[in-house]
Amino acid sequence: MTDTECVAFLQWALPRLHLAWPGFRKVRRQVCRRVEQRRRELRLSDLAAYRGYLEESRDEWTVLDHLCHITISRFCRDRAVFDALEQLVLPALAREALSRHEPALEIWSAGCASGEEPYTIAVMWELGLAPVFVPLGMRILATDIDDQVLRRAREACYPPSSLRELPEQWRELAFVPRNRLLCLRPELRGQVEFRYQDLRKNLPPGPFHLILCRNLAFTYFELDLQREVAARLAAALRPGGALVVGLHEAVPEEVSTLTPWPEARGVYRKC
Repeated sequence: MTDTECVAFLQWALPRLHLAWPGFRKVRRQVCRRVEQRRRELRLSDLAAYRGYLEESRDEWTVLDHLCHITISRFCRDRAVFDALEQLVLPALAREALSRHEPALEIWSAGCASGEEPYTIAVMWELGLAPVFVPLGMRILATDIDDQVLRRAREACYPPSSLRELPEQWRELAFVPRNRLLCLRPELRGQVEFRYQDLRKNLPPGPFHLILCRNLAFTYFELDLQREVAARLAAALRPGGALVVGLHEAVPEEVSTLTPWPEARGVYRKC
């Protein structure tokens, strides 16, 4: 299978999954390798044969949908985002929650992959912010559509390269070495609940103070689906709550209840 053949196949298949080809352009090789492996498993001669198989088998579209799931994650990925969360967003949300006598901040990490994003928030809170905002707690829900990465997330053990952007002091306090991996301490791991969920179909019950939906809906979903998901995410936020998207993403303009958070790139606040 050539790159040209795979691009043509993806441009045909992705819209049928309500996914957008432009979002896959730079990561297409990851998807192409999976599609080629699947074609060989089915013993089909080429992509044209696989396309024909898809046209005859509704269940195979579910398989292809999972093959198109992109998993790129590490602790503190896009460090500027987490700096803004630590210095601006979470303190503001915490002060407001305390003023309303709420027991905990409710956080949702959508598309959590192997858990690096929600665990970064847990470490940031416990080692940095929790002592400042006593007695406020934090509950984190993390969801993904890939059972395999969710299993890895629950194990909470990572190669050192996944933690290279995490502050050194946090690495030393939050992780213990095991073989060649670094494993999150149990008391921090227990702060995050992992759950299977497809963002395109339904959302967990809110409301949430903070939702992280980075490098997912607003990169890979088609525009109409982006608008639909953005409206549902906004509805799941508490008034004054925050939505975090990828640094190169933007919430559709039609969702007027979300406005950019000053001095925090990639963060929106619910009016």
